[in-house]
Amino acid sequence: MTTPEAEPEQGGAPRPEERLEQAVRAAEQALIEYEIALETFRVEVENFSRLHEQRLGPVYARLEELEAQILEARAARTGDADDLRRADEARARLMPIPGVEELLHGWMDGDGLFPEATAMLTDQAVRPPQRVRPGEEARRLYRELARKAHPDLAQEEAERIRREEFITRVNAAYARGDEAELRELAEEWAAGPVPERRPSRGEELYARLEWLDRRKELLTLLAKELEESAIGAMLRLAPDDPDRLLDEIAEQLATQVHEREAELAGVLGRE
Repeated sequence: MTTPEAEPEQGGAPRPEERLEQAVRAAEQALIEYEIALETFRVEVENFSRLHEQRLGPVYARLEELEAQILEARAARTGDADDLRRADEARARLMPIPGVEELLHGWMDGDGLFPEATAMLTDQAVRPPQRVRPGEEARRLYRELARKAHPDLAQEEAERIRREEFITRVNAAYARGDEAELRELAEEWAAGPVPERRPSRGEELYARLEWLDRRKELLTLLAKELEESAIGAMLRLAPDDPDRLLDEIAEQLATQVHEREAELAGVLGRE
């Protein structure tokens, strides 16, 4: 005979700990999805930044040089002190005197000179930045691995460390768009140990929810920085076709170059 006290256990509402566990699992999955989206956007921003610099960097440099030449020609013709000052400032921006940290930044790290720096110093051809845009299969593999192996799913410190080391390798392969390596990593994870999930006490679940909330706040700030950056803002204008956006920007810059060249010719009296 069933007693009244036993009925809530079999068919009643979930216990508070069970509701907390459900809330934690939902928060964990939501955070993982958010991190996946953020990492994908970060890779896209980084790749677009490389393409932008490779293709449009020389055009920007040409515009800055033309602006300096226009100001110098105008100052030479007028002799005005303000014109001379503006011309000197424009030329100084093109020929900065770097400090030690500025000189080394982008040229070397703890392992020595970057290959690009070595090529420049030895008059060799500089290798253009590699174009990397992960394909659909790489994105699918990355999302699957991130969901399965994410460090936020660990309940013990040793397991968290193992997952962090593994997900670092996953992120690196995804940033390179290396589909084959992502497949190998998926096989490696499938063959590895599967940690058992221990039941959590109420206080541990509350602490877990608080940590997830703090983590979400940090990621939100990082996402905002990416979205508000110059490259991030440009990429959001054409997320599905960044090449078209680069074409449009290149056309606009070409028009500006022609206008500045005409202006310089006018100042020099060559019209």
